Amino acid sequence: MSIIQRGLRSLFLGELLSGMSLTFRYMFKPKATLNYPYEKGPISPRFRGEHALRRYANGEERCIACKLCEAICPAQAITIEAEPRDDGSRRTTRYDIDMTKCIYCGFCEEACPVDAIVEGPNFEFATETREELFYDKARLLANGDRWEVEIAANLEKDAPYR
Repeated sequence: MSIIQRGLRSLFLGELLSGMSLTFRYMFKPKATLNYPYEKGPISPRFRGEHALRRYANGEERCIACKLCEAICPAQAITIEAEPRDDGSRRTTRYDIDMTKCIYCGFCEEACPVDAIVEGPNFEFATETREELFYDKARLLANGDRWEVEIAANLEKDAPYR
């Protein structure tokens, strides 16, 4: 590029004009930014968020204490203790997840034969202390009760791919 061309370009501010034209083109298009706390973007049905334990329609918990989720967890974040009930079936007495260890891989959800443990649609579960991230059975069941409608809809959408 010759010195004259560079001089003319800097004299007429070509780069500035091309940048301003780009700005004006995007000024009238829909905005791509979301105002996060008030607007939330769409979440995939396969999103892996906060863990939850589901129940059957009659209110009984789904977990049959097979311990497959505990065995497959690569981070060893799940602890399960079980005992037999009067009718001969096994149910969990303790189901704990250490969310500080969890890597949200989804293996526990895939290993469960009865869809008892799932990773729900909630991604807003920040805490102030580490102790709040140790989920026990009661908290996991409460999460399942709170998010059951969304979890069931997501599992239904994902069913053809399972």
